[in-house]
Parts: sequence; structure tokens; C-alpha cells
Amino acid sequence: MVNKLYPTKPLQCWQKAKELRQKYYHDYATAKERGGLRWAGGAWSFSAIPAGLGDDVYSLTSEPYGASIAHDPKFAVACLEAAEAKGYARDLCSYMRAYWGSILLNQYAFGGEFPLPDFIFQDHICCSHSKWYQVVCDLEKNIPFHSIDLSVGPYKELDENRLDYMVNQMHDGIDWLQKTTGRPYDDEKLIQGVYNTCRSTALWSEICNMNKAIPAPLEEKSMFALYVLGTLNRASKEFADFYEELKAEVEDRVANGIAAIPTERCRILNDSQPPWSLLKIYRYMEQYGAVSIGSFYTFGLIGIWDITENGSIVPPRTPQQKGIVLKTREQALRVLADWELRRITWLPFYGAHLKNQVMIQMAKDWHVNGAIMHLNRGCEGTALSMMENRAALVEAGIPTLMYEGNMGDPREVDEAQVLERIEAFMESLGLTKLDE
Repeated sequence: MVNKLYPTKPLQCWQKAKELRQKYYHDYATAKERGGLRWAGGAWSFSAIPAGLGDDVYSLTSEPYGASIAHDPKFAVACLEAAEAKGYARDLCSYMRAYWGSILLNQYAFGGEFPLPDFIFQDHICCSHSKWYQVVCDLEKNIPFHSIDLSVGPYKELDENRLDYMVNQMHDGIDWLQKTTGRPYDDEKLIQGVYNTCRSTALWSEICNMNKAIPAPLEEKSMFALYVLGTLNRASKEFADFYEELKAEVEDRVANGIAAIPTERCRILNDSQPPWSLLKIYRYMEQYGAVSIGSFYTFGLIGIWDITENGSIVPPRTPQQKGIVLKTREQALRVLADWELRRITWLPFYGAHLKNQVMIQMAKDWHVNGAIMHLNRGCEGTALSMMENRAALVEAGIPTLMYEGNMGDPREVDEAQVLERIEAFMESLGLTKLDE
């Protein structure tokens, strides 16, 4: 029997996270029954902006919905085949194809018929984002669609002209929302949505930052179920409050040396989305005492980070923490645009070297022994520059494994091959399987 190195215990707020996620998808599906509005958009959509339409406005964010489909391989394949039968190419984003297939089959992943949105409020940074919803408009009977262009360059190059470009689009988006829905717009609800966005995303960064501790208080497979709330609606007070609760619990785990993996003896940094049909890879690594402390994706999908002059990656201070009081629509939108443009997961779109720097720094700051990269054929965005990223990690002296797969298409995941590669990588790090 292997001696456990550290004490461990389940997260106390785990069940609450599951309940909040279930409630989100139920509220969206039943919104019309209560006289509310439904809207669809990406996980990076500015959810604080539709919040100004009222408290009875519910969203369905596309990427988390696609991941929910992917977690059920049988339903995923049915959705993907429906999209392919319609003529959509198999090499497109697998989340996107699964989403389209769900519409074509008229099946909601959480039961019943697919609930159509009243409008689409999207933004565009990945090549698929706006195109995704152009197709949705056709499939969903020409539902009104608005998108905001985010391509203003990396945050370190942000100037007033680029910020104005973003903010002006946001103003146009509010005008469009009013005309489309016929509802008045409440700037105070926008302001509260901006506060909650900043709070929830900064809190997630603080939570991830605490995984620098040895032993790590969280492991990535569980983190997937925790960060997802921020991808559903960052502007939600309920979700922001949950992250306050989670942060307090993780702080307590660090203070008392509570480990996510009691046999932790190796720390792994991951990169992009995993194959959702093969999450067992994380439990497989644990058989060697290896814990995945997070990834560029898990830290940065919703987490907002500041990059200091010396390259360190640190959680930011929110407007509230800085004592900034938002009073006008213009002020709220400028803070929101500036805040969201700090997102590190947008760096690969502007050059491999930008992501290289961040990943190498993460490997150092989180004290990792190696990195694992999923060459994800299901996502053009996260796979961008991945080979260059691997080369940079290896040059920096960080052992790195790469395996091929697909986040959302289980037909492109070779379980045996992936596990064999991970086994060989663990052995290259000097690890053998722990005794049962």
C-alpha cells in the first residue's frame, strides 16, 4: 500500500457548483414560460451588456454547451453526423458542429426540444465565432444576430483608439438590443454586470494562483466543473458569489495542506481543452502520483491576469478593489472592454511568441515537472501555434508530451494510443505506477 503524502478531502462546495450549472440550463430552457428572454452567444460574449435588458434574460453559451454534448459520446456522434449529413465539413470546430447537430436533431442536451433563442449576441476573436452563428441564424429561422469584433491586438498594445473601437461597438450593440427586443435599457444593471464580471474572473485567477502551493489544493479535472460557471455567465452575481465561497475554501485547503491528490509527487501543466470523452486521462496520471495543476486554457478561459514587467502572471485588482465607482454607461463599457482585452487565451491569435512566454512562466510559477499538450483537431483557436509552443517549452528545459485528439469528436480520440503515450511520458519523468 502506498503511503499517502498529504491529507485530502472532497470540496464542500462541489454539489453547489453542480446545482448552479443545472439551474442555468434549466432557466434558459424554461425562460419563455416565465415571460423572459433567451439569447445565445459564445463563452466570451460580453454577458454584462444583455444584463441591462432585465433580470429575466437568460443565455445559452455555445462552447460550454458543445462540451456538454461532447461528454456524452453517443449523443455527440449523433449531433456530429447530423451536421455532416447537412454538408458541414468534419474539420470545422467540433463544438460548433455538435451545436448545429443539436439544432438539426431538435434535441436539447439537457432534455426536450432545442430551445430557440430570441436573439444572438456574439463576439468574434476565433475564426469560427461569427460564422458559427451565421449558420445558427439560418438553422434557427433567421433569429436576429449581432457580433462585436475583438481583433484589436494584444493588450500590451492597447491604446485609446483601439479601446474606442471596442467601446463604440458596445454602444452600437446596446442600441441594437433595444431595437431588437423592444425593451428599455437599464444602465445600473449593466454596471452591476460589469462589477460581477470583474469580480468572478479575478476570483477565478486568484483560485488558480493558489494552485502554486505544494500540494496543489485543486486538480484540473475538478477545475473543469468549477471554471465553467464563468463561461456560462460572468455577469451573474450568483456565480460571482460562488467564486467567493470557492476561494475561501481553497484558501483553507492551502493553509491546512489539504491536497487534491494525496500522493502528489509530480506536477503537470496542460494546454488546451481535453478530449471530453476521455477525461479518464487525468485519473490515469494520478496512478503515477501526477497531478495536473491546470493549463493555459483552464487558467485563462475566464480568468483575467496581469502580466508584470518581469513577466510574472498575477491576478488583477478589480475596479471595486481600486475604489472605482462606475456611474455612467460610457464608463462601464470602457472598464469592461479594457478588462476583457487582458484575456491571455487571446494571445495565440497575435503570435506564437506571446503564448510561449506565458506558458514558460506558468511552468516556472506553478512548479511543474512537465507539460502535456493536446494537439486538438477540434479547435482551430487553441491548436494555433501549438508546435511552436512545444518547441519553446522543450528549449526552456520543460519535458513536454504531445498527443493528438479532438475535444468534441470522440471518433478522433484513440484511447489506447493516448494512454500509452502518457505512460511512456510518466516513465520518462522517472515515475512508475503506484501500488493499488
